[in-house]
Amino acid sequence: MNPEKVVFGFFILLALTLNFGFVYGDINDHTHHHAWEFAVVLVVNLIATVLKLGDRSQMGAVLLATSLVAILQLVAGALIWTIAVHATAEGFTTSALSSVVSLAAGAMVANVVSVILLIIETTMLRR
Repeated sequence: MNPEKVVFGFFILLALTLNFGFVYGDINDHTHHHAWEFAVVLVVNLIATVLKLGDRSQMGAVLLATSLVAILQLVAGALIWTIAVHATAEGFTTSALSSVVSLAAGAMVANVVSVILLIIETTMLRR
């Protein structure tokens, strides 16, 4: 067993499951989507992206692309959250929350693609 592959797979799956945990729930209910949970989703996705940087294969390039898409969407969600809380008179409204959750759902789709690609790559390996 390769420890690097275990850590790599762990962070890819953790990114997906944490993202699902954040997105799950009523899109307009603040109690279903916590700021710290979103922060953890962003950090774990960043770690997963860094772990994908060393792979020079075609599959590695596609995995990195999916990770960059997820990061882009999560950073956009973080910007919306930050601007809504600190730079608007209304504060963090349900409209802003809906935008953040929608972007996180898009990142989750990228994470699903990443996990599917990881499964395909794993099944294609020969001993």
